[in-house]
Amino acid sequence: MEADSYHTHSEEETRSIGKRFAEKITPGEIITLAGDLGAGKTEFVRGVCSYFSVHDIVSSPTFTIMNQYIGTNPDGSEIALYHIDLYRIQDIKELLEIGFSECMSDDQVIKFVEWPEKAGSTMPSIDWKVTIKSAVEHEDERFINIEYLGENR
Repeated sequence: MEADSYHTHSEEETRSIGKRFAEKITPGEIITLAGDLGAGKTEFVRGVCSYFSVHDIVSSPTFTIMNQYIGTNPDGSEIALYHIDLYRIQDIKELLEIGFSECMSDDQVIKFVEWPEKAGSTMPSIDWKVTIKSAVEHEDERFINIEYLGENR
């Protein structure tokens, strides 16, 4: 299992780690994001979206549940990214209604999922786990751990 750890001191540095991480991921991969409210999960995704030249405003999907972004790969081809927050999901039926299974099985899309345990048995195996923790002493500091859990590297 491959793992990298980072210590950031600002939102910009957290976005920078996300941007560097984007170089490693490929369409079809599922990345889970773990961290408390305000930990920097959306900042991390903003960094990934920056790498893929997404022009939309990247925002937290806490209330929308799923945000979709269209960007550009380094080779110029189009790529879609989904940022999904399952915190407000109450049961599996809700997941089916929003097309969660179809989204997860799309091998042309990069998927970021917060609160994956809410998906229960509908959650497929994940490729990456990103954990972001806030430093107790300093408001802007973050500890980021990125683990590769997939089988294709």
